[in-house]
Amino acid sequence: QVQLVESGGGLVQAGGSLRLSCATSGRTVLWETMGWFRQAPGKEREFVATVIRRGNIIHYADFVEGRFTASRDNDKNTVHLQMNSLRHEDTAVYYCAASPGARYDHGYEFWGQGTQVTVSS
Repeated sequence: QVQLVESGGGLVQAGGSLRLSCATSGRTVLWETMGWFRQAPGKEREFVATVIRRGNIIHYADFVEGRFTASRDNDKNTVHLQMNSLRHEDTAVYYCAASPGARYDHGYEFWGQGTQVTVSS
């Protein structure tokens, strides 16, 4: 069984930074796509960023505005999200997602349990 495990969430002041990581455990898989989503209280889950292995193609949601950087370590089947200049509205549970196929902002088959990010204003 494959599991995605997020880490790195926490409480930070507005303007601060956090680095999220997502590791794969269980059976060996090759993720073509690994990405990040988030869900704020009372809102639907939304796409944040994704990294496609072939070509190292990276997509970001518009609200990122250059503040976040997604990266992958393909050898370790991990994905990271460096978040800088955090805003109160970035407060959410952040989820890692992965797929053996190429994905963008939907259609991911595997999900982590989420890690809480709280940005105090």
